[in-house]
Amino acid sequence: MTHPLPFLLAATALIAIPGPNHLYIAARAAADGRRAGLASAMGVETGTLVHVAAAAAGLSALVAASAAAFGALRYAGAAYLIYLAIRTWRDSADRDDPVPAPKPLGRVYLDGLLVNLFNPKVVLFFLAFLPQFVDQEAGAVPAQIVVMGLVTGLIGLVSDVLYAVAGGAIGSRLRARPLFRRRQRYATGAIYLGLGAATALTGPGPRRL
Repeated sequence: MTHPLPFLLAATALIAIPGPNHLYIAARAAADGRRAGLASAMGVETGTLVHVAAAAAGLSALVAASAAAFGALRYAGAAYLIYLAIRTWRDSADRDDPVPAPKPLGRVYLDGLLVNLFNPKVVLFFLAFLPQFVDQEAGAVPAQIVVMGLVTGLIGLVSDVLYAVAGGAIGSRLRARPLFRRRQRYATGAIYLGLGAATALTGPGPRRL
């Protein structure tokens, strides 16, 4: 890796900018509580580890270069977010009690993992960002990408946790209001739907996580 300090500064600056993962985690925490937000953050960053491995192995470049593969990933991500929106709305319609029951954390974790795995923006992010800091003369390019990817994932986890805690705190306060309790699940579903639409429209070019 060339110039570790500029890499750390650039990675921190890019990850600090609110992106789809942050919005998803904050919405989940606001709807289902801080623990759900933290479980979502862990799931999202587990997905990041898979993306790092794919980038180091050259699979991400193959996906980005193939219109069919990139399209399949993009539409799978959009479909899963739309599914989450519909599931959230259906749960709201089936529940008489406006106070949400705790979600199984395993399912919440899996949701976060799949949301990130199917996110084409993460593929594009790693392809556009990490190669700028690779030292070709040092060799072992895949190892350098893995190291930088792990550092990026760690910074992302810290950022995700902050959004989960903030979203949980905001949701806790808003759930004390009867009007919000009745409508917050529909608002959460609308956020998932919006993220799904944005994923479906993802095209080539650098993206935020």
